[in-house]
Amino acid sequence: MTFPSSALLAQSVLSGVFVGALYGLLGLGLSLSWGLLRQINLAHFALAFLGAYISYQLASVGGMDPLATLLVIAPCFFAIGAGLQWLFARFEVTPLNSLLVTFGLTVIVEALIQWLWTADFRRLESTYGDAKFRLGSLYVPVPELLTLGMAIALSAAVWATLRYTDLGRSLRAAAEDAPVAAAFGVNERALALVLAGACAALAGAAGVCLALSYTLAPSQIYTWIGVVFAAVMMGGLGRAFGPLIAGIVIGVSEAVTMALTAPSWAPLVSFSLLIAVLLLRPEKL
Repeated sequence: MTFPSSALLAQSVLSGVFVGALYGLLGLGLSLSWGLLRQINLAHFALAFLGAYISYQLASVGGMDPLATLLVIAPCFFAIGAGLQWLFARFEVTPLNSLLVTFGLTVIVEALIQWLWTADFRRLESTYGDAKFRLGSLYVPVPELLTLGMAIALSAAVWATLRYTDLGRSLRAAAEDAPVAAAFGVNERALALVLAGACAALAGAAGVCLALSYTLAPSQIYTWIGVVFAAVMMGGLGRAFGPLIAGIVIGVSEAVTMALTAPSWAPLVSFSLLIAVLLLRPEKL
């Protein structure tokens, strides 16, 4: 095995931080949905890719700034998420059934994307696309830096909301013991609608970051599920910073592994970390 240069290793670590931030951003809404709503929402990934394609369409055809597309995507996705939650509550969908139902929704959304944009690869061309600056011997791409900044900002906003606001305290109380929370006047159904809408909006934000940095194809929805699930489970369900921290750990581990060995070894490292956490600290779930 040839040991890489320090510059290559440092660049790999930086790239791992950036991709880990995207793992964390994709996992943030899923973690909240799973931890606080008790729903394993696979459709979260489909919504993220739908958001990516909508951002691509608005920026490429409509001429909007990719970041400005969030002003359209976030409220629309909030309404979609709240509507799905209303249906789940109306038909009393259990956690296991939510996994099956949202997998079906993922397949439907994939087919919709393929119908509207075809199965061809799509790449968002924007002013951010090729922008980068140099920091010593390291190259810092602007799209990935924007993703890192958005992941930190949204995770901090969610953490502050859950910790310091009446809404956050009510959400945590309802998740811990819904009957007792209801006895103290907490409207669990209304809170669930708000939280589900927020999770869907977070998926839309992650989709914009996907469109900024990656080439899009409908089938790629499934390639992100495994590693993001690992980040969510390692970070702990319902935690604001958990998916981001775990995602960065996984991203850096994968990047360093690819620099030292071969890309095919990267999934082995990330899922070995997950297995170790589940065996040594199962209480994190």
